[in-house]
Amino acid sequence: MRAARLLLGAALLAMFAACAPMKVKQHAATPEALAAQDAREAALAGKSHWTLEARIAVSGANGGSGDLSWRQDGDAYSFSVRGANGKTLRLSGDAGRAVLEGVDAQPDVGSDPQALLRERLGTEVPFAALRRWALGLRVAADPAQMQFDERNLPTQLVQDGWTVDYLDWFDDRSPPLPKKVFAGRGKDKVKLVIQSWSLD
Repeated sequence: MRAARLLLGAALLAMFAACAPMKVKQHAATPEALAAQDAREAALAGKSHWTLEARIAVSGANGGSGDLSWRQDGDAYSFSVRGANGKTLRLSGDAGRAVLEGVDAQPDVGSDPQALLRERLGTEVPFAALRRWALGLRVAADPAQMQFDERNLPTQLVQDGWTVDYLDWFDDRSPPLPKKVFAGRGKDKVKLVIQSWSLD
């Protein structure tokens, strides 16, 4: 068991090292860039039903990596990660309930998905904010600082103590959607390499 944990830790460190944020040309938030961001957010405001497929890596004592399938239906969500060992971890729920399956024989139930992941896995995933950040959107209630590229697409978002780097975009979509998202706060890190988006 200890050897398996060491191997997982080494693999995770290697993945994070390989996926460190790349240097991209960026500029401060100009009026034009902020207007473009406002337009993207307005276009996506009504898109509360979506699915993404991605590779995910999460730091922490029991962090790891795997294939992620995330479906959002309004406030209801299903966040399922399949690891290299074939084991599946599934987080599901809605605005007032979170259910974590795959850790023990019986599901763990709570009211806050972020707290449930922290308590059961020792990982810090800003779940509610990540729902917005994955789309390249700001959390409306919190102040944010942003950097943009020459296309006026976000390259970095700093909000609620987290730094979110956008390394690539599906810019052939309208509006564009993120392809590579790297969120970090101190030792806590979450990386998404998104393979596909489906918006209803």
